[in-house]
Amino acid sequence: MNRFLNKAVLVMALLLVGTGMAHARDQIKITGSSTVFPFSSYVAEEMGATTKFPAPVVESTGSGGGQKLFGTGIGANTPDIANSSRRMKDTEFEAAEKNGVTDITEAMIGFDGIAIAQNKDNAHFDITLQELAMAVAADVPVDGKIVPNPYKMWNEINPNLPARKIVFYGPPTSSGTRDAFEEMVVEKVCGKIEGYEKGYKKIRQDNAYVPAGENDNLIVQKLTNDKDAFGIFGFSFLSENSDSLQGTAISGVDPTPEAIAEGTYPISRSLFFYIKNAHYDAIPGLKEYVELFMSEKMIGTDGLLKSIGLVPMPDAMRAEARQNVLDKKKLTLESLKKK
Repeated sequence: MNRFLNKAVLVMALLLVGTGMAHARDQIKITGSSTVFPFSSYVAEEMGATTKFPAPVVESTGSGGGQKLFGTGIGANTPDIANSSRRMKDTEFEAAEKNGVTDITEAMIGFDGIAIAQNKDNAHFDITLQELAMAVAADVPVDGKIVPNPYKMWNEINPNLPARKIVFYGPPTSSGTRDAFEEMVVEKVCGKIEGYEKGYKKIRQDNAYVPAGENDNLIVQKLTNDKDAFGIFGFSFLSENSDSLQGTAISGVDPTPEAIAEGTYPISRSLFFYIKNAHYDAIPGLKEYVELFMSEKMIGTDGLLKSIGLVPMPDAMRAEARQNVLDKKKLTLESLKKK
């Protein structure tokens, strides 16, 4: 009885927030990662075209921005789903809990690589993870001391590299791609070098690294005009723009679906979306959207999302991820800390 009353109160609250509407909202509201955006948008368009429900509204705000909006509370003025190119942070989970968002399910959809892309007309570029870190880190080791990054040209890092200006167009601090890049490149490399503080992952803030907003298409446009520059974004954008861009090899491994799935490409990661389970009964089509996204039709080995850059999970992992979502498995702080 208490559970029924609690659900009834919640639905009424959602309806009150959306005063004047037949439902709390007529469309699903999704926000978050620019990397997950094209996959989420594809599923949204498919749902609008093949079901009685309108296509969900999908916004690209970056993983951090999406999690912040998602965790502001329960109600029609808050998102139903947050897309994320990294796992939810402990602090984001705790903030959501404080605001009453206590029943969340994590949906893993597949893999992605962070591509270091350049103009297709350039010569193929191959660098080590350490050389990449030395090009983007705010501070680097020089003569046994950690100093502000002085490198302006690639051949200053390694004389075997070309005399080419160092310039990156990359994601801003609100982006999950930025979080993952800092962790998998700067922190991983600097953590093995004496002199850095624990967990160091600062990106340089001079003109060598230019935050280019949450619209990865803008980075693509920059690279078509600037042959010195490299762009940092998800593999799906490289795949979509393979006519004008090429990926950079990291320690001899190019960003390909096979290398990303196997984990041999060093900058690989998992992609997620997070569901606000309290909204299931109040937002029309939410259940149907989630089930469509997690279906073989979308994330399977021959799924539609593979054609736009998603790297599918192995069969057993994919089945487990799908079942967790269908069961509305509740995310806990403990489970976040274990992975």
